[in-house]
Amino acid sequence: MVRKIDPGNTLTRASLREAVYSCCPTLSRAEARKILDATFEEIGDALLRGEPVKLRSFGTFNVRSKRERVGRNPKTGVEATITPRRVLTFKASPVLVAHVNGDAIIPIEED
Repeated sequence: MVRKIDPGNTLTRASLREAVYSCCPTLSRAEARKILDATFEEIGDALLRGEPVKLRSFGTFNVRSKRERVGRNPKTGVEATITPRRVLTFKASPVLVAHVNGDAIIPIEED
């Protein structure tokens, strides 16, 4: 499904839910909501467990651990300790990058 988005608009959870509902005429709006919510919950749970989430033709989400380090306020130059934390990273697939750039997408054959 391709829909036109006005510049400045953001794709929201509600618009994704509407897209699921419109693609599957046998689903009710409540069922479409449950499917989308369950999908996001499963993705979030996998990331909390530290597992990578790979979505074919879209990209990969990973959780990285960053160690404690000393940073510096660029305005004042004062040093401060940056606490260790986990950060979410995303690497877009070549298919998504090509699509965003308007390039021809070459299908990848699988064995």
